[in-house]
Amino acid sequence: MRMTATIGQVTFDCQDPYALSLFWTEVTGYTEDPDDPNAPEHTENFIGPDGGHPGLLFIRVPEPKTVKNRLHLDLVPETTRDEEVERLIGLGATLVDDHRRPDGSGWVVLADPEGNEFCVERSKAERAGA
Repeated sequence: MRMTATIGQVTFDCQDPYALSLFWTEVTGYTEDPDDPNAPEHTENFIGPDGGHPGLLFIRVPEPKTVKNRLHLDLVPETTRDEEVERLIGLGATLVDDHRRPDGSGWVVLADPEGNEFCVERSKAERAGA
């Protein structure tokens, strides 16, 4: 019998778990657990989707982020990639690197308010139209 494991959640070490959970709530549309709501004084804050997919857990750590992530999230927007990049920058993300190409392909690297990098790819509709 082959044994496997499932991903229960993706965990972010951070200095302000509550603030980061609010940012990622706006990014993903995920929500907190109504039976265990998030609060600024909590050392852990969780948000997750419906449907059993892994959620995001934010845990307070004393040290700041100092180097590039070894793991990052790739986001596929429901709108266009460019519209999503503008929306996320408006929420507090910062531009790290722009890999958009003249033919419309490519991706954009952003960082959340604590410096965790993530990528915004083209939407499914944009890929289908290419």
